[in-house]
Amino acid sequence: MPPDRDFYEILGVRRGASQEDVQRAYRKLARAHHPDVNKDPSAEDRFKEVSEAYSVLSDPGTRRRYDAFGPEFRQVPDDVDPETWARARNRGAGAGRAGARGGGAGFGGFQEGVDLDDLFEGLFSGRRGRSGGGWGPIPGADQEAEIVLTVEEAYRGGPRSITVGSRELRIDIPPGVTDGQRIRLAGQGGRGGDGAPAGDLYLIVRIASHPRYRIEGRDLHVLLPVTPWEAALGAPVVVDTPGGEAKVKVPPGTSGGRRLRLRGRGMPGRGDKAGDLYAEVRIMVPDRLSEEERRLFEQLAAVSAFDPRRRR
Repeated sequence: MPPDRDFYEILGVRRGASQEDVQRAYRKLARAHHPDVNKDPSAEDRFKEVSEAYSVLSDPGTRRRYDAFGPEFRQVPDDVDPETWARARNRGAGAGRAGARGGGAGFGGFQEGVDLDDLFEGLFSGRRGRSGGGWGPIPGADQEAEIVLTVEEAYRGGPRSITVGSRELRIDIPPGVTDGQRIRLAGQGGRGGDGAPAGDLYLIVRIASHPRYRIEGRDLHVLLPVTPWEAALGAPVVVDTPGGEAKVKVPPGTSGGRRLRLRGRGMPGRGDKAGDLYAEVRIMVPDRLSEEERRLFEQLAAVSAFDPRRRR
């Protein structure tokens, strides 16, 4: 992503937007540009751009730093005062205008001709410790980012590549992750200073909506189409699950809307904590009847005394 591209502009929200507005804008854009949904060649780059913008603006602390320091916020130590930074930046910008040939203004008037190393030295030169050293070790900040998965990806888990900022990371998704679950990547957060350890990166799982499955916790819900005779007589029926096909026994006399439970066939979990799969019966009739089918249905209508509208 170009360094001067504004994160608010990417998400299409104003600077004073609420966290709910930011999240709503991200989810809309993520659904539209997720590579599993949008096959446009540019969709993946756009999805990465949107995800990076959201990873910054969704965290109140990181958003404050971005608002204060602009694109350089990751390079500024945590205890730098924004006003001090602004004054130093303005001094550097003035020097850049005096000595640079045609350096253009960037975020907040920052000049391309400014040397960041000189700027940091100017910021820190008057703030040494008593021992004469610098700032001392500054641990890296923890960071957050969202990762959008399909139901099948969340069910299976496995290796996946993600882009966070300018880094591409290879991660291992645990099988059976749920919406809102946080995956900790130790040492993959903000960089530490003076040899201090890096912070951690927390990936927040978001599971995309699915045309077939609905998730509640670790339980999966799916519609199960059956024929009238399967519902009336009972039959073993195949049901699709994210882990493959499974068979469920439809009891005789099953009505539409009945839920059949397949224990342990929901989202995987540790030990015996796997969820269940609930198949909701939906009775389907043929769009068109052959002459023989029509004759048999008419015969059934003539001999049956069943009236589903009669109160029992």
